[in-house]
Amino acid sequence: MTELRGVGIGQGVAQGPVVRMAEALPAPEKTPSAVGADAERTRAREAVAAVAAELQQRAETAGGSAQEVLEAQAMIAEDPTLQDEVDTRIDDGSTAEWAVHDAFAGFRATLEAVGGYLGERAADLDDIAQRVLARLRGVDAPGVPDPGHPFVLVARDLAPADTALLNLEQVLALITTDGGPTSHTAILAREKGIVAIVGAVEATTLANGTTVIVDAAAGTVTTDPSAAQLERAEARAAARAAAVDAPPSPGSLADGTAIALLANLGKPADAAEAVARGAEGVGLFRTEFLFLSASQAPTVAEQSATYRELLAAFGDKKVVVRMLDAGADKPLAFLNDAHEENPALGLRGLRSLRASEDILREQLTALAEADAATNADLWVMAPMVTTVEETKYFTDLAREYGLKTAGVMVEVPASALLADRVLAHADFASIGTNDLTQYTMAADRMLGSVAGFQDPWHPAVLRLVGEVGAAGARTGKPVGVCGEAAADPLLALVLVGLGATSLSMAPSALADVRLALSERTLDEARSLAEVALAADDAAGARNAVAEAAAALPSHQKETTS
Repeated sequence: MTELRGVGIGQGVAQGPVVRMAEALPAPEKTPSAVGADAERTRAREAVAAVAAELQQRAETAGGSAQEVLEAQAMIAEDPTLQDEVDTRIDDGSTAEWAVHDAFAGFRATLEAVGGYLGERAADLDDIAQRVLARLRGVDAPGVPDPGHPFVLVARDLAPADTALLNLEQVLALITTDGGPTSHTAILAREKGIVAIVGAVEATTLANGTTVIVDAAAGTVTTDPSAAQLERAEARAAARAAAVDAPPSPGSLADGTAIALLANLGKPADAAEAVARGAEGVGLFRTEFLFLSASQAPTVAEQSATYRELLAAFGDKKVVVRMLDAGADKPLAFLNDAHEENPALGLRGLRSLRASEDILREQLTALAEADAATNADLWVMAPMVTTVEETKYFTDLAREYGLKTAGVMVEVPASALLADRVLAHADFASIGTNDLTQYTMAADRMLGSVAGFQDPWHPAVLRLVGEVGAAGARTGKPVGVCGEAAADPLLALVLVGLGATSLSMAPSALADVRLALSERTLDEARSLAEVALAADDAAGARNAVAEAAAALPSHQKETTS
């Protein structure tokens, strides 16, 4: 028996035989075309069009976050600049295979150099190129194997197109050697409820047919487990399945302390699943989907209709809407598309909106109209707020439009360290742990080479969360967490111990977090937070808290009259 380690996604546990994903197609050799440029160009364009159509069809089938990722891939496949690069190589005498391979590789390098949102898209090019090459060669594209029985899938990484449509009756668990907790694979696995461990570097040693236990809660893969270990894992899986299937209830700790469990949503169509899974409202509604695929800003009427649809889906519950978070790393021609050397530190979020205040005012107008037409408890918040002055600017503007609850995202250390002064003007704070970790650790969250630093368990990040939580307690203002960290059940306990009064996450994570909170009191959550803060690094914090939690007494949630 051996044990491999990685980053677990969720709290699930599964067991089964390993099946490795096939290796990528070999790169074509650079040989002259035997059929001429016109024929090669036709071959290349037909292959690209077929792949784009397939990705679009998969997107419509998948829905959710996977749909957005796959639609973006389809757009990249047919990018005119990329097509020009392929044509140039074909005109030089290359085959369609070589032209596609070389053009995609060059485009990938360009996107990686840009970094940020576009840099994240670079990894998707590998999958697109492989699919186009397979079309040209008349072979099946590398993808998820089908051995005819349930299995644990082991891969270097999984393309969004494959993750989105995994057969969950066959794929018991997923192990990847690459990727981190915020990679596409991790995000989609969490959304679909797949037991997964990413970044398990030593998984390259796993052979087909090897029986493993994949324990996402512990972040471990146990090979050749004993009969007793298999039995315990099966019992845990059954208990978790029963908890997940139980009727949802409001989030609370074992001593009755209420912790609202909210959903992160990207469009109104996602509301039904969130409601079905027991979301008590929305902690983060991302409005970017209205803007990112448009050549000009949507009208007030178009925005208002979307916001009304969202608010109506949640009755009188709280719905927190984040203003447009774009600019720099997600450039918009009608907002800010100027090149920046370091887009993560550029004109983004509220900074970008202030530079184009008409767009901000139109968004606030649409939200005010939707608020007046529905019964939901609408809260609005500004992204990428750094200073007290920015806080006052936004909250004053929101109130000018009659929006009664206005807050800010805490995503940079500056606003966390001055949280008491920020909360003197804001009605609430919502901590975005993804960006807060990026700026605290000086590690681009889209850059794979520094993915190891992008871990919200780091005590430096948690200390900043604690600063905001303490400021919220002193001022009597709510403090939520809406980053990916809130979806980690063990870390959720630590966040509550640091002062978070609500947690927002992908709807699929709600059941696990609800269960974890129900088993601990507020005093226990605070003690776990102290354990995390005493560690020297992220791994140390995670391991120490896991050990401390395991040593705490087990008790049922107490009822209050």
